[in-house]
Amino acid sequence: MNIKNRLGRAGTIVAAAVAIGVGSVGLAGAASAATTGNPVNGPVYGCVFQTVNGHYLTAVGGGGRTTDVIHTDATRIGSWEKFTLIDSGSGTPVIQYGLLTANGHYLTAVGGGGRTTDVIHSDATQLQAWEKFTLNALGGNAYDIQTVNGHYLTAVDGGGRTTDTIHSDATRVGAWERFTVTCGH
Repeated sequence: MNIKNRLGRAGTIVAAAVAIGVGSVGLAGAASAATTGNPVNGPVYGCVFQTVNGHYLTAVGGGGRTTDVIHTDATRIGSWEKFTLIDSGSGTPVIQYGLLTANGHYLTAVGGGGRTTDVIHSDATQLQAWEKFTLNALGGNAYDIQTVNGHYLTAVDGGGRTTDTIHSDATRVGAWERFTVTCGH
């Protein structure tokens, strides 16, 4: 049985991190975190989120913003396209992660999700409920990004935008809710 099957969704991220050589991520720790709520899954650095049309999510200015927060038009990976996955210690069957920007702020799903305007902020300095995201495996390196209230992030038009870039009101996963996630960049 492979690592993904043994650890479930939490193991998917850990297995991906190990497969690409991100470093020593404790596999037993991931299973423990999923059941005890202890954040023992170490940070996963250099993670990029690629939209269905091949563009990358960008935390504008490296984070720290409440307007013009996320773009989806990057075609190359720079520092603003890299996020660190931080285990939130949620204690749920799957690990919820905080998405830490290049300058040390967390992405926030405003209102916990369910929005088409004022969707994402990048100015949080603490990992609270609205800063927790679940990355659900869809096969290969594809994931959806689920907010704390059960909605999914959508790259509007599949990506390639600088305005009206992300929505958080999807209740099912379609093409625009699929992101290729790779770490270790």
